[in-house]
Amino acid sequence: MVNIGQGAGRPTEARGGISRLGARGWLSLSLLLSVFCLSTPSCAQQSQQPPPTISVNVKVVNVLATVRTKHGEIIRDLTQDDFTLEEDDRPQAIRYFARETDLPLTLGLLVDTSMSQRRVLEQERSASSTFLDQVLRVNKDMAFVIHFDREVELLQDLTSSRQKLQSALGLLQTPRPTQEGGSNSPGSYPGSGRRAGGGGGGGTLLYDAVYLASNELMKKQQGRKALIILSDGVDHGSKETLASAVEAAQRADTLVYSILFADEQGYGRGGGFGGGMGGMGGMGRRGGRGRYPQEMRPDGKKILERISKATGARLFEVSKKQPMEQIYDQIQEELRNQYSLGYTPDKADVGTGYHKIRLKTKQKGQVVQARDGYYAER
Repeated sequence: MVNIGQGAGRPTEARGGISRLGARGWLSLSLLLSVFCLSTPSCAQQSQQPPPTISVNVKVVNVLATVRTKHGEIIRDLTQDDFTLEEDDRPQAIRYFARETDLPLTLGLLVDTSMSQRRVLEQERSASSTFLDQVLRVNKDMAFVIHFDREVELLQDLTSSRQKLQSALGLLQTPRPTQEGGSNSPGSYPGSGRRAGGGGGGGTLLYDAVYLASNELMKKQQGRKALIILSDGVDHGSKETLASAVEAAQRADTLVYSILFADEQGYGRGGGFGGGMGGMGGMGRRGGRGRYPQEMRPDGKKILERISKATGARLFEVSKKQPMEQIYDQIQEELRNQYSLGYTPDKADVGTGYHKIRLKTKQKGQVVQARDGYYAER
């Protein structure tokens, strides 16, 4: 038995009484064996055959992270040795590390066009247009646009064309009321094999939008991926649940940023859901679900915060002190200053299901923003 793990290919002292050979001795022996092998027909024939290919399936878990000081400033100069990582409370060795400032980026814009957003839709359209112009690099990054109300509709599939994306943003509008209190007829989501619209009346299919964007579009992409939701966070009528929407985004390794744009007047006087708008009142006639009393209406902020935090992103809230343009600037800064870390779980068979991840820095006072786990596939 010869140990070749030390030195530049030179064997160390062998065990079992085999004496050490000098460098010349090993070279001469190697040449002699090569000549003998080539002079033997069977050996020469074997030497001409390509070596066998060994395929090893190694599971690599990737984690994107943003690190800030306690004052909120982004830290850009960390190295692999500055991080510690655990999976299910077991320390893991970080094997891959890079600063993700140049890799291609896939973006998805999910815009709430339900009646509760009708007063802020123009601001969302304008800010989104500027953001996409600034963040997307020609022939390198791609984006798509989805709107959701009582249906989920893909207005523009993945493209790097700014013109096509601007045209899609121009199509954003609140649903048109019908005599029955519904909106325009529902469409289907490409590739989903199912109708993406609900029944008659109003709705806000937030969970369905996140699920479909993650499962039908993002899951097929590689590299850095992020969804941006513009909504008040109140879902109404989705077939999917909040939990299944979050899981779909996690399985697609996609960050989900949320921009909370809540217009209380959009809910009408006294907090009624739909506030006298025919498109929303129709739900009351069809099943008594036409209004949310103020005390019963879901907390949209908590919902969006859960989606974003679970995927390693952040929730932003539009206000006079923090307009949409400023929020988009912060998201853009994060996307351009991320760390990418990869590891192979220490257990050969980690098992299916959800596994917790804890990523930290060794320096105290630094805040790490990263997803808190992943789903192992079969």
